Amino acid sequence: MDFTRDESQDAVAEVVVSLLERESARDIALWPVVAESGLLAVPLPERFGGDDMGLLEVSAMLTELATDAAQTPALVTLGFGVLPLRALGVPDEVAEQVFPAVAEGGVITAALHEPGSPFTVKPETSAVSDGVTVRVTGTKVAVPYADTARWILVPTDSGIALVDGAAAGITRTPSPSSDGVPEFSLRFDGVEAPAAHLLPDGIAELQRFALASIGAVADGLLKGVVALTAEHVRTREQFGRPLAQFQAVAQEIADVYVVSRTLSVAAASAVWALAQEDRSTEHAERVDDDLEVLAYTVAAELPKAMQQCHHLHGGLGVDMTHPLHRYYSQAKDIARWLGGASFRLDRLGVRCSSN
Repeated sequence: MDFTRDESQDAVAEVVVSLLERESARDIALWPVVAESGLLAVPLPERFGGDDMGLLEVSAMLTELATDAAQTPALVTLGFGVLPLRALGVPDEVAEQVFPAVAEGGVITAALHEPGSPFTVKPETSAVSDGVTVRVTGTKVAVPYADTARWILVPTDSGIALVDGAAAGITRTPSPSSDGVPEFSLRFDGVEAPAAHLLPDGIAELQRFALASIGAVADGLLKGVVALTAEHVRTREQFGRPLAQFQAVAQEIADVYVVSRTLSVAAASAVWALAQEDRSTEHAERVDDDLEVLAYTVAAELPKAMQQCHHLHGGLGVDMTHPLHRYYSQAKDIARWLGGASFRLDRLGVRCSSN
């Protein structure tokens, strides 16, 4: 295995870096610029004007965006939306509706969680088909960008339903998030979708791409905050000396760096494994093992590392004009989406005991 970025991944990363150097926005105002740059076309099929790339290139994009803590719908649109849809395969009539809209900046999101059940594997949400129409009923929680999403991927007891975000019967209740990104609990009351929009047996694959993409974002967030904190302790003086010259400070930033490198390896391994075309049972087991390790590492270590960096910044870290809060808040939301460290440790333990 070789986790080194190839030319296509480097090219995507360079476009992101160049864009962030030119643009000052780091919130939703950056989204139209991302669309205009052509980055959203990276994973789209060539027949829709895309570059026909995959998870490796999208992960490079997500990591670079997160390194500067940019808060855009790139994670949900590409990681929760386009990549799973392409992996599962969608009918031409669906592809012709969805993919061109994404290239123009349309948002896709996924309703991955149900009350008390993060990344639920046995959804209670139902999808009942009458031949030409599917009716979706159920409750989902913690759905980001559900107010502006053109399409919502909804895991159900019959597969994944691709629901029009403007469909009748969807009730949106705002829920709080740390980073201020719009997030909602959704109630589907017999929401109708064409039968072709129900993709059977795709929940596991959707969750795999979602976990891998979250890992890529977590990797970027921690890389970015380590660089930010290292520069702070190098230049900030206390008692006439840079903070970095104090042994306790040096040890603390070194600890965070070790966590960052560990998370980076876990993310690279999981993304690389999922991106391979091997469809054997053995490889699928390896992919799921890597993803569970990644999910636990993110949930358990990312918030603690952010807290350490916050501590090293002192009072400056609570200043809203300082960028640290953008990293910390995104890290808290990601850990919450994953279900927390205890939940992820339980999931990892189940895999260990079953093997």
